Amino acid sequence: MKVLFCGDVVGKPGLRAVKEFLPKLIGRHGIDLVVANGENVAQGAGVTPETADELLRAEVNLITSGNHIWTKKEIIPYLERNPDKLLRPANYPKGTPGVGSAIVRTPDGRKLGVVNVEGRVFMKNLDCPFRVGLEEIEKLRKETPCIFVDIHCDATSEKNALGAYFDGKASAVVGTHTHVQTADERILPGGTAYLTDAGMCGPLDSVIGVRKELAIERFLTQRNNHFETAKNLVYLQGCIIDIDDATGKARSIERVRERLADT
Repeated sequence: MKVLFCGDVVGKPGLRAVKEFLPKLIGRHGIDLVVANGENVAQGAGVTPETADELLRAEVNLITSGNHIWTKKEIIPYLERNPDKLLRPANYPKGTPGVGSAIVRTPDGRKLGVVNVEGRVFMKNLDCPFRVGLEEIEKLRKETPCIFVDIHCDATSEKNALGAYFDGKASAVVGTHTHVQTADERILPGGTAYLTDAGMCGPLDSVIGVRKELAIERFLTQRNNHFETAKNLVYLQGCIIDIDDATGKARSIERVRERLADT
């Protein structure tokens, strides 16, 4: 099974990159399933029902998210109606709308379990992503050995630790949130594909997707000024993982980096 994961999709530029490149990547690499982190797809922060549906129409099979999932309040009923299409991190407290894991299927019926967890270092004081993530993995493994985990964390140390903790239990563990693609893709000793951060689908001529001058102003003044999504140097970034259907172990992981020609 070949899985394409798209890093954080940022605003309209990121959505455009997904629409442009997904059909090409699916055909070129023989992709079976596509997962994308969509928590920044609506004006650079949050996701709306409309932008979620745009991602799904662009051949994304399942959308993961992170700490910005609650930014647009209209997404809450959508989360509850579509637990097999849009995830929120699994380690939010019980009673939080939505779910943190799901099963997606290839056209020929093969199953991929997907888990979404959020880190706690420099972020919210949520339930433990290690323990909750493992519970979700073990639940999904009753249906399939093929498990993909999106670890939405700020600290690279926490991402590394989660990768090691889930090694041999998940097929792939890939980080999101920091929007900067790392170059440490590898297969861990237990057969789990790992990448600290998949990067972003969005404008690299920016500060992690935000117009540079606005981000610099916030750093200089410490005021909570309004952010806007940048527009130039737009890339689709992510990775492709090849998973053995029988064992759930990863055969390979390859970074993806495609630039829109007119940006």
